This record gives sequence, C-alpha cells and structure tokens, in this order.
Amino acid sequence: MSAPPDAAATPRGRMRRESFRMRLADVLRGRRLVVVSNREPIVHRWRAGRIETLTPASGLTTAVLPLVTACHGTWVAHGAGDADFELTDARDGLDVFPDPGRHRRYRLRRVRLEREIEDGYYYGYANEGLWPLCHAAYTAPIFRRSDWDEYVKANERFAVAVLDEIGADDALVLVQDYHLALVPRMLRRARPDLLIAQFWHVPWPSRETMRVCPQLPELLDGLLGNDLLGLHTRHHVDNFLETIDRGIEGLVETERRTAQRQGHRTFVRAFPISIDVDEVASLAQERTLEEAYPELAPRLRGRTMLLGVDRLDYTKGIPHRLRMMEILLERHPELRGRLTFVQVGAPTRSVLPRYRALADEVGTLVAELNERFGTQDWRPIEYLSEHQDRSDVAVLMRHADACLVTSLHDGMNLVAKEYVASRAPEAGTLVLSKFTGAARELPEACLINPYDIDGSAELLLESLRLDESARRESMAQMLRHLYRNDIYHWALELLVSVDEVDRERRARMFPGN
Repeated sequence: MSAPPDAAATPRGRMRRESFRMRLADVLRGRRLVVVSNREPIVHRWRAGRIETLTPASGLTTAVLPLVTACHGTWVAHGAGDADFELTDARDGLDVFPDPGRHRRYRLRRVRLEREIEDGYYYGYANEGLWPLCHAAYTAPIFRRSDWDEYVKANERFAVAVLDEIGADDALVLVQDYHLALVPRMLRRARPDLLIAQFWHVPWPSRETMRVCPQLPELLDGLLGNDLLGLHTRHHVDNFLETIDRGIEGLVETERRTAQRQGHRTFVRAFPISIDVDEVASLAQERTLEEAYPELAPRLRGRTMLLGVDRLDYTKGIPHRLRMMEILLERHPELRGRLTFVQVGAPTRSVLPRYRALADEVGTLVAELNERFGTQDWRPIEYLSEHQDRSDVAVLMRHADACLVTSLHDGMNLVAKEYVASRAPEAGTLVLSKFTGAARELPEACLINPYDIDGSAELLLESLRLDESARRESMAQMLRHLYRNDIYHWALELLVSVDEVDRERRARMFPGN
C-alpha cells in the first residue's frame, strides 16, 4: 500500500490543516463557531448491555467535522441514539475527545425531539416532502399540514438550543441542510447581530418544481434570514434566485447574486463541498481488510472487487447498479467467479413505506443474483446491510478495484471523492453518475447515465479492461484536483465569503468607520 503524498509532493494550493486553523482564527476574529444540523457526528447506542460510539459514514460529517474541530467549536444536533442522553450533562451537551491526533476537541449539544415531532419533522416533512422534491428521482413528494407543524416545532427547538449555547457571545452560526430552513430567520429575530450562514447539501431544483411545495414562501423567508446561503453549483444558485424572484416578495440582484427581504440582504454563492483527503487516506490504511472484515476478506481474495457505498435511499440508484451486475454476468460468463460486488447499504428512514419497499427490492435482487449466478464457493454480491463505521468503509474503498456511484440525482456525492482519496495512487476505476455534482469536478471518472443500465454496464467493463497505467493516471488526476479543492479550501472559501458579507453589512450600518 502506498502512503498519501507528503506535503512537499502535493500540488500547489493544497490547504494544510495548520494553515487553515490560522486562517480560520483570522476570519472568526474572536467569534464562536456553532454548527447546527439534524444529523450528529457521533451516535451513542446500547449494544449487548454496553454503550458503544458510532461514527456514521455521513457526507455531512465528513465535510463539517474538520471545520468544527479546528476551532474547538460547538455542534448542535438531534440526539437520535438510544444512549445519547446517558452521557450528556445537565444542558444536554458533552465534550468530545476523538482519537488523539485525529481531531481536536469540540462540544456536542444534543437536541431532544419527542417521537411525534421527529416523525412529522424528519420522516414526514423533510424526507417525504422536501427530499423527493429536491431530487429528480421520480418519487412524488408528500406534504401534510400536520408534518409542517412539527417541522416548525423542531426548527424552534434547534434555534433555542443554539441561542442557549451562545448566550450573549458573538458567534458565527453555520446551519446545515434542508431540515432546518426556518432556523436562520428564527435566530435573526432573536439576535439580529449574529452572523448566520447556511449550506444546502441537496440540489435546489427549478422554480417550477419548487412551486409544488405548499409552504414555499415560509421556507424562502426562513432561508433569507441568512447572511450567506451556500449551494453546491452555480446552477443551483441560479435556480434559487429565480425561485425567490417569482415566489416571494423580495429584491433579487442577479449580477451580485443577492436577495433582499425585510431590509436584510442574503448573498447566495456556490461552494462545491469536499473532504479531508489526508484523513480519509489515513483511515484507509489503518488496518488490513482481514482486520476490518475477517469473514468477508477470504471471499474477496484473488477476485476483482467492485464496491458501492450508500445509505439505502431511492436516489442512489442501487437497484440500477445491481442490474448492471446482472447484465455483466449474463453477457460475460468469463467474469463469473472472478468478480465480486460489495454493496454497503446502511438502512435509513426505514419507517417510511418508500424506503421499506426499496430495502425489500434490493434484498430480493441480491438473493436472486446470488441464486442465479453463485457457486458453492463464490457469490457475486456481498451485501452489508448494517451501519458501517467510517474507518471500515475507508478500508473497503482502499481495496476496491472500482467504485460505483450511480445516483439518480445528487447535490455532490462525497463517496466518489472518498474513494479517490482512499484508493489513489493505486489504479482504480470510479464509475460516476452524470447526475451528481461530483461529475462536474471529476471528468476523468467513467461517467455514466445510470438510467441506461446496458450502456453503463458496458462502460464499466471497458473501464476495468483499461491498461493499469491509464487507470492509475486517471486516479492521480482526480487526486490532484481533490488536494487543490479539499474540505479546507471549501470551508475557507465559505467562511471568507461570510466575513466579507459581514464587513459589507457593518459598513452599511456604520458608514465612515
């Protein structure tokens, strides 16, 4: 196994942790940093009579954790683990000390949500309404007024927790994603002096699509409580501004990419999110495959390993890639026994009928393919249907000859970037949906239309048959891009933009100073 490139060998522009921390201190200028999201970076749960700590394999965690740990910040999130509040203090918080040398300390403040609120806010409004609305995956959104009521209550809980953590301090609050669209306006009303920014991790579709949402004016008003709103691509920025222009009373300045409402101006910018390349590479090399997966490793030995890593979500195209495998094994019998596809399918939102149906569909497809093509000592599909720790997933990526990212629609998809960081500089094949934000940044990948299952299967096979030096070079080019545009680059671009917005705001409020 090759080590990640050292500092002297990295491309110009690579942002190192220490230089980022120093720049971050300059940008914050004494402010506290508070990140607020639905998903928490670590989960505590009961297993066999003891409390275990799980670090979810989450794109949000991967991206935001380096930021909050770099400045001893505070992370406010929903305490969803069944043992989460066993370890918190009287204010539902705890200080987190991750592995020495990995990250610096941060405070985690957990938000309590009763089951009724969680069901309506998270499973209902956020994930039966907004999630399918924002992803063009041909699943109709469901909007219930009762779910909206719980969404409002949950956003109030998060806003109250943030304000309690801040007290009278000056702070930069960085809100995450579509679950918390109302929080910025709530914070703005309570503390007009706060600096508030939000990153929207999913696509922002066209104005015509967003018109479906019954509470669109309220959502837009909430988002315009931000000083800065970040999205993945310029296309999403344009869609958002057009939605504002025709969907709510507000002044849009297209050239400056701003929207003004109730005397407050919100800047809207594109910030393609990324990863901590060195950290992912380090995780991938901490253990051998045999150590991480002692039962699976022998079944992969001597075979070409393909990998898929996803939450079990209908936007990820998991059935599509299983049917790609079916086509390969049908048309190319010589691959039988030589190729194994490992699918990590972490369960999510399993209380919702659409997700249960997907789990049943995937489980049935896996069983059928293994029954049809498998032999006594080989099965084509290895399905890991339990939650996997980030470090274990990184080890899998390190050993995968190819990674299949077949999303039907994705704002970015950090699995693609994590695979490159884990695998490079070894030869590898990234099969990447054209309908991801990552496809705009990684054109050296094998770009596919996941709806074209036959064509995608053939492109995958062509990529696997490329000369090793060509596959190694494509990985090297993608790795160089990731080092130039890593999570520290993303975070600093975002925070510098927030600081510029703040300076302009102060100049308007206090002219001449």
